[in-house]
Order: sequence, then structure tokens, then C-alpha cells
Amino acid sequence: MHNIGNDIVDLNLAKTESNWQRKGFLEKQFTQKEQEEIRNADNPFLKVWQFWSMKEAAYKSYTQKVETRFFAPQKFECSFVSLIEGVVLFEDHKYYTNTSLNSFYIHTIAKELKSEDAIYFKIGSSKNIHIDLKTQLAIETGVLSDEIVKIKTTVGAPLFYHKKKILTKSCSISHHGNYGAFVFTLEN
Repeated sequence: MHNIGNDIVDLNLAKTESNWQRKGFLEKQFTQKEQEEIRNADNPFLKVWQFWSMKEAAYKSYTQKVETRFFAPQKFECSFVSLIEGVVLFEDHKYYTNTSLNSFYIHTIAKELKSEDAIYFKIGSSKNIHIDLKTQLAIETGVLSDEIVKIKTTVGAPLFYHKKKILTKSCSISHHGNYGAFVFTLEN
């Protein structure tokens, strides 16, 4: 099974809540190569949070597969194919990322295959993201959103069911500050 992950960063909240320039932060989170890219970037702040978002999205995809959680951001190495497309390597795993970025947030989707089954995603308000996800699932599957149930896996990844029948093959929900996002693929 191929899993997908996503991550969203509220840039205004990141500006006020996180001091990425504090001693040791970059060294703890990023590889030497990434630290160099951050230091040489036109906008180091955005580069930090784009890398962070890419790593988190790939991590969420990976943990769905291995069903174990851990903290090792330095072991996920990011590189860019273009401004919005990237690759994250972790051990012998490769994740393809796509990032949307504006002045409000950074959102990244990570997947194991470049061409994945149909992916459904939405970025919205943090407090409504679960309702938005169930609404989208109802539209795609033809079942009533009230009858859709979320059950978390052992690592906390959400899966959605209708009367004990699984609807989502892989699903990731993220929220930070004012923003929430989801991404899912349907079970065939």
C-alpha cells in the first residue's frame, strides 16, 4: 500500500511562536546540506518552514507504513526539483513532495509514487477540517457524511469507514494555527 502524508504551517503563527534562529535549532532539525540552503536562501524563514513541511509530510507517509512513531528529522533529507516539487529521502525510501506556498501558509503533500491514485485534498479553517473531509468523502463515495466514522491506526493516522467498510486507503490530516488540511486516497 502506498501512503500519503501532508503538513501545513501557519506562517504568522510560526513567526511569533517559533524562533528558528535560536542556538541549535537548525542543527537539530536539518542536515548540513539543508542548513547551507537555508543560510543561502533569499528568504531563510520560508526555506526553514518549507523543509519542515516536506519532512513532516514524508514522516507521516512513512509512519503509516511502518506503524511506529519516532523523532529523527535530520534523517529525512529534502531536495528540490523545482520551486514547489521536491524529494525527501529517508533510508531507502523516497517521497515525492508538492508544496503550495503563499503569504499565509505552506502546505506539502508527500507520496511514495510520482503518479498516485486520485488524491483528494483541501486546505481550510483548522476548526472545520474534519467536517470538510467527511463532506468530500461523502461526495466521492456517495455515502452520507453522518454515517462516516473515523478510526485511528496505532500511530494515530486516520482511516475512514462506512458501516465497517473502509473508505480511505491512506489519509493524513494536519492543522497549525488558523489552517487545516487533509489529503486522502480512496480504497478501491
